[in-house]
Amino acid sequence: MASRSLIAPSSNPLLERALREKLARRAEQAGSLGELEPLALRLGLMQNTLKPRFIEPQLVVFAADHGLAVDGLAPPGRRQTQDQVRQLLAGQWPMAVFARSQQIELSVVDCGIAAEMPSHDRLLMRKIAHGTRNARVGPAMTLDQAHSAMRAGMEIGDSLRGNVLICAGLGVGAQESAALVLARLTDTPIRELAVSGPQMPVDLIGHLMVILQGAQGRHKAVTDPIEVLAAFGGFEMAVMVGVMLVAASKRHLLMIDGLTACAALMLAARIATPVTDYCVFCRSHTHAGLDRALGLFRASALLELGLESADGTGAALAWPLVRSAAALLTEVADGEDPGPSQPDHLWPVPDGVPAELPPRR
Repeated sequence: MASRSLIAPSSNPLLERALREKLARRAEQAGSLGELEPLALRLGLMQNTLKPRFIEPQLVVFAADHGLAVDGLAPPGRRQTQDQVRQLLAGQWPMAVFARSQQIELSVVDCGIAAEMPSHDRLLMRKIAHGTRNARVGPAMTLDQAHSAMRAGMEIGDSLRGNVLICAGLGVGAQESAALVLARLTDTPIRELAVSGPQMPVDLIGHLMVILQGAQGRHKAVTDPIEVLAAFGGFEMAVMVGVMLVAASKRHLLMIDGLTACAALMLAARIATPVTDYCVFCRSHTHAGLDRALGLFRASALLELGLESADGTGAALAWPLVRSAAALLTEVADGEDPGPSQPDHLWPVPDGVPAELPPRR
């Protein structure tokens, strides 16, 4: 796994200066475009070019069940994980509508749904087990299962088309599992990550804290990232870690949507720190714990629309913004010099070419 997770930092001072100069010329002609400009700068650095281009964006929803759910985490009437996946694959969720309208390819990965799912052309079967175990009783998964799930994610990352990956998690208990992982990895109080906001009923908060603090106490000595994943995490999170590592190693854009994706990214960053260089963040609901999680990355969501929807919805809506930021650098206006893809001083001089002559492009 170590050899597959080697990720180059996106920093490149010479290219960054050239990108800033290019954006400054754009601003001189048409005025500042605010936050679109630093986003465009980051996209250029991710792809190591003055002309970033994105093709065949993929929205992948990683689904699994969690043993913690047996403790009554879900409110009455909430649909089971398998029902949510069926609805999503049937195109009944806004996320599916937005993905289709933006020409984003949507797929779901069964990482560990408790039920057997019927085959579907957009459902990838990578079931590690029929849900994790209850982290309040013992480890959610074995270390072997954690490694198997990450390897499955790496295989998915190798096979996905395009160079944009939108990551989102789905499953009853997924948010609570993510809160436990983030709390342990970052020494953040679990309450700050698990409580959705002031509107959350006091009795529900009390019940939730009993469950989550019980899980924390059961595994109080665990600090190694993979052991933290095994103790508290979900199979969808573990598979996502592998996908993220491979995508970032290819300098692909990662759009991170939701608490589960943030937990997976934190784990991936403990394996290969530069993975965060290739990420932008999105949100699909107002959960206060997500505010705290984004703060751990010193990040904010691309769009704040007040959504209360499934993870992945906000990223699908934010995709046109990303595409527009890239176009700011790539598209050529009438009469404009298209310019090179790399600054002149970044092009190596081939052997045999005099240093005073520019290399051929």
